[in-house]
Amino acid sequence: MSRLKELFAPKDLTEGTPWKRIVMFAIPMLIGNIAQQFYNTADSIIVGKYVGDNALAAVGSASPVLNLLLVLFVGISVGAGIMVSQFFGAKDRERLSRTIGICMTLTAIVSVIIMIIGPLVTRPLLELLNTPVSIVDWCEDYLTIFFLGIAGFAFYNILAGILRGLGDSFSALVFLLIATALNVVLDLWFVIQFNMGVPGVALATVIAQGISAVLCAIKLIGMKSDFELSWQMLKLDKEYVVKLIRLGLPSGLTQAIFSLSMIVVQSLTNTFGEMFIATNVIVMRVDGFAMMPNFSFGTAMTTYAGQNIGANRMDRVEKGTRDGTMIAVGVATTLTIMILLFGRILVSFFTDTPALIDYSVKMMRILAVGYIAMAITQCLSGVMRGAGDTTTPMWISLINTVCLRVPLAYGIAYLTRSPAYPNGRPESIFISLLITWVIGSLITTYFYKRGKWREKGLVKQKQGRPELVLVE
Repeated sequence: MSRLKELFAPKDLTEGTPWKRIVMFAIPMLIGNIAQQFYNTADSIIVGKYVGDNALAAVGSASPVLNLLLVLFVGISVGAGIMVSQFFGAKDRERLSRTIGICMTLTAIVSVIIMIIGPLVTRPLLELLNTPVSIVDWCEDYLTIFFLGIAGFAFYNILAGILRGLGDSFSALVFLLIATALNVVLDLWFVIQFNMGVPGVALATVIAQGISAVLCAIKLIGMKSDFELSWQMLKLDKEYVVKLIRLGLPSGLTQAIFSLSMIVVQSLTNTFGEMFIATNVIVMRVDGFAMMPNFSFGTAMTTYAGQNIGANRMDRVEKGTRDGTMIAVGVATTLTIMILLFGRILVSFFTDTPALIDYSVKMMRILAVGYIAMAITQCLSGVMRGAGDTTTPMWISLINTVCLRVPLAYGIAYLTRSPAYPNGRPESIFISLLITWVIGSLITTYFYKRGKWREKGLVKQKQGRPELVLVE
């Protein structure tokens, strides 16, 4: 019983062997991230199998618009994770409590804003993207339902981020697994039993996410020994709000830039027709799973670096960065080999159409090696963010997406035009992404080695107690 209780408790990552701490913290997040990805993948598999390829394309075409309007939550989540991990590492109960309370209040405010704005801008954005007429209504229905139920998604991601900042990745995993199982059951029920089609999978996702958010809230309310979650702590405080924005805004902008580039590239993707749109959906779903270890190690490195910098243990940060990055690269290499060997089996889960399977496997093989480069990028960026340097990863993302990804995609498509491919070869979408990943890893490594991130810690020791410092 004590072992089970320990699993659900916050973890102090400032003690113990660095690589063991990182791996044990990352494993529940990896499983959780796979479950999170399964949310969207279950939607795609079920609509692809029971509704058709156009429904599959509709769910995929909705993703860039969805991601663009969720960037506010990314900012709050990243800022919260950094502050929580550093104050937890510094054993500063008061500032930890205020940070958590203020994050919950901001999340509620932003949720209301998205609920109002999201449904109003959905149709114009879809039309701006040249979304095919055959799927545009399904896309609009999917997005509208998701935005109206955005509070569940928002609170789960913010509260799970807080739990991870406290070192508790296991609780967030359990709650997410419960919600994922419910999501699959509701998907099948709404689509097969009630014949609701694409709107049914959106409704199932909204309900499941809401339940996971409630479970996270109950868990946090019960953690009174680590922090205080009272009405007083929920009141907005200018100092903390400013710090959250300064830390989170670069990450939010990074996500916004990425989402905008995806929307611009989606416009190019749509010119290749429904078959390639469906191919893109399948490849991106497999890509989502392949990226999960990278994202998990990146988030683990953020919390690990944050707690140890808060505790003034820079020696552990250096050691942990080397160990964590090497392990992440090893995992990514294994996954790359598996994709190359078993890609056809993975794709067959999404569709029974032979031409679509062949097309998707071909595109997946283009991307495969890039996952190794992304392992390096995610780990080193995670360390920089954990230290409080969220600006450098933002600029790297800006260079990659605006200066590289979009021009490369359109440029390669333009240069490969032919009578058979009047809009260029579809491979341009994935070749441009692979090049961007490789260059991004080289740029990230350079800035990590420069070491400016070491000066960005939020907690400075003053007369024996930690102090919140707003780093300019």
